[in-house]
Amino acid sequence: DPQMTQFISPEQRTRQESWIKFVQGAGFWSLFGYGYLAFCDRSTGQFLGNGGLARMERGIAGLEGYPEAGWAFAHHAWNKGYATEAMTAILGWADEALPDPEIRCIIDINNLASMRVGEKLGFRLVETTEGTTGPLGLFSRQRGG
Repeated sequence: DPQMTQFISPEQRTRQESWIKFVQGAGFWSLFGYGYLAFCDRSTGQFLGNGGLARMERGIAGLEGYPEAGWAFAHHAWNKGYATEAMTAILGWADEALPDPEIRCIIDINNLASMRVGEKLGFRLVETTEGTTGPLGLFSRQRGG
């Protein structure tokens, strides 16, 4: 879905790249004790999006050593509070289960909707940096948001 990934990657993933990302998700849980989850509508089973915590090794100094939060939702799930609800649950779990006192994330500075979600979740801007789609905000959230 190009609308879902417009702030994540300038190119649509191939089948192989998608498979690698899928397998990577299972690896995060095995290696770090956290990872991504898929979110689906309870009544229909329709895919809404995904999100969670990861270590992506992006080469961004401000992310090194921190769990990185991320979320992406299909266009049909936008503006319904799903991202805030899902990530609030994940971050609440992380506050209880993980030893890390701080979680970070990056958000494309043109992605105003995700910036609003990040703010609701307790993320605060630390600095700006450059990413594959343009300028990124690097955000930090302390345990308990």
